[in-house]
Amino acid sequence: MSASAPASTPAPVPAAATEPADRSRRSARPGSVPWVAMYHSVGDCSDDPYRVTVTPERLDAQLRWLHRHGLRGVGVAELLAARSRGEGRGLVGLTFDDGYADFLTTALPVLERWDCGATLFVLPGRLGGENVWDLLGPRKPLLTAAGIRAVAAAGVELGSHGLTHVDLTKADDELLRAEVADSRAMLSELSGAPVEGFCYPYGTVDQRAVDAVRAAGYGYGCAIDPRQLKGVHVLPRVHIGENDTAVRLRLKYRLHRLRRRPVRGV
Repeated sequence: MSASAPASTPAPVPAAATEPADRSRRSARPGSVPWVAMYHSVGDCSDDPYRVTVTPERLDAQLRWLHRHGLRGVGVAELLAARSRGEGRGLVGLTFDDGYADFLTTALPVLERWDCGATLFVLPGRLGGENVWDLLGPRKPLLTAAGIRAVAAAGVELGSHGLTHVDLTKADDELLRAEVADSRAMLSELSGAPVEGFCYPYGTVDQRAVDAVRAAGYGYGCAIDPRQLKGVHVLPRVHIGENDTAVRLRLKYRLHRLRRRPVRGV
């Protein structure tokens, strides 16, 4: 499924296939909720009990689908900034959680092939560690400090996923502050750049966690399904996995628009 670099002008596609692009033009209206895709690891998915891994071939096909439909993946900060200027047409957010080492070696070359940006949410308290929170495994290495700096040097937006990947809704005040505020300070020092985004571990979020993220100075936060919570600090995202072919991507893109109510600030 690997492909050469996309041509500067995509080939014409049937009218029915252009529906997502048409919808993207409408989606840039103020208040509509942006489409943000949630990835994790990119590599071998033969042992993947949590279904959070996509192969590089599948990622390549998914980014090709975006390109064919007049869409381009970018980091969340870039997406929100473009939308605030009324220039978000055709942009979708790409996020990668947990900061796996395979982002640098496997995902980044595919993103660059399709001229896509992304936001990588990392755990500055687990540099060079493993995904020990996934009890069923398999164990995968996380980026080292050098790896994170290499990702930043490649122009990828870095965001915090907390210090150590804990459920913030169960954290006491001290742990909540460390996971949210301390992780931002550590990541900013490590990367040499401001950190605008936060991603709630496990996707679990409540108003207390949202307030902590806002108070720590983050410009936005990413959840999964924030339910009654809304706003730029609880952006919903769509899980993308190995089984998401072109047909499934199209359905997820359309259903997201139908299910998400417009909110102020995004």
